Amino acid sequence: MHDPGKILLDVALAVALGGDCLADVGMLRAEPALFGPVASDPTVSRLIDTLADGGQKALNAIRSARSHVRRHVWKLAGQDATGSVTVDLDGVLVIAHSDKEDTAATWKKTFGHHPLMGFVDHGIGGSGEPVAGLLRPGNAGSNTAADHITAAQLALAQLPTSYRRGRSTLIRTDSAGGTHEFVTWLAQRGRWLSYSVGMTITAAIHQAVLKVPSAAWTPAVEPDRQIRDGAWVAELTGSMLDGWPKGMRLVVRKERPHLGAQLRITDADGMRITCFATNTTGRPVAELELRHRLRARAEDRIRAARATGLRNLPLHDTAQNRVWLEIVQIALDLLAWMPMLALQGKARLWEPRRLRLRLLGAAGQLVTAGRRQILRLARHWPWTHLLTSALERLDQLPNPG
Repeated sequence: MHDPGKILLDVALAVALGGDCLADVGMLRAEPALFGPVASDPTVSRLIDTLADGGQKALNAIRSARSHVRRHVWKLAGQDATGSVTVDLDGVLVIAHSDKEDTAATWKKTFGHHPLMGFVDHGIGGSGEPVAGLLRPGNAGSNTAADHITAAQLALAQLPTSYRRGRSTLIRTDSAGGTHEFVTWLAQRGRWLSYSVGMTITAAIHQAVLKVPSAAWTPAVEPDRQIRDGAWVAELTGSMLDGWPKGMRLVVRKERPHLGAQLRITDADGMRITCFATNTTGRPVAELELRHRLRARAEDRIRAARATGLRNLPLHDTAQNRVWLEIVQIALDLLAWMPMLALQGKARLWEPRRLRLRLLGAAGQLVTAGRRQILRLARHWPWTHLLTSALERLDQLPNPG
């Protein structure tokens, strides 16, 4: 009686609206005039078990459907015309309060899982989309090259084909991705794939930083292209590049620590030292450093994911929680695509909590008059005009068929 795809989408919609377990689909079931027939809790549980038993085949089917819709949404939003895309990879610690399969002690002395996530960064004018979710035990290493390669493959498979054939695609990671195996794998993809990978400050890099002449340091810049106070960047050359892929560039930044910050053993001359590797050429090092520093927006994506079903993994078996992780990604997709297609201005940057409070949770009444369904919204609600204009934009989109 219930289509499996509709059931899965209903659960994802419930998670997008703030749910954090399968039973929260009941909030949709309470409004059949709006959401149509919604499966019962036992039917939902049986579907999750079936998908979990399907293993990789079921996960591939879900991911293929998401990739297909993403291609359509990007075309409607004009995202496909930008010519480049940035994917950030980062690990997330998910705390478990009971003994679930593959839970373990984490490197932060907590207990749970350590999934590796990938997010498309739409820059200062938009939010981000999840394109990879690799569920791992809590004791999984932060710098495991095989996991980063798998997550990168999942992320690239979610992008439209044009971004894997000649378009400019950038993979960014923190120092957890700065391994020989992962950087070599990235370098072997060809010129269409660039990387910007954080690197650990080794003794050789530390000594090389101390030898950089003053004239070689360039002031770092802010996103508005103004000079960043107390920060400089430079490119390193020499033996520390031996053994790394050909064409790799090593860029370091030194910056005066913030008040109260404690210096580390890898810092030099009272300056905080950071380093990253890239294969991008033809651009100033200050611009490359700014591009890499903007990877911090991945923390915003992780915060949004925690507020959208990733605060915990509610099921016991790992196979079931892999399906849940896909549901979370569908929910995050919906919360990213709606602003891309329907909102304008600063509203496109609203995170899930604000979207729920101001738009998705707005009170309304669905009535039927003259054989038409009419949605009545409160005139005094501060964001009613934003909601109605968003609905009008969505209504004007072509039917995907």
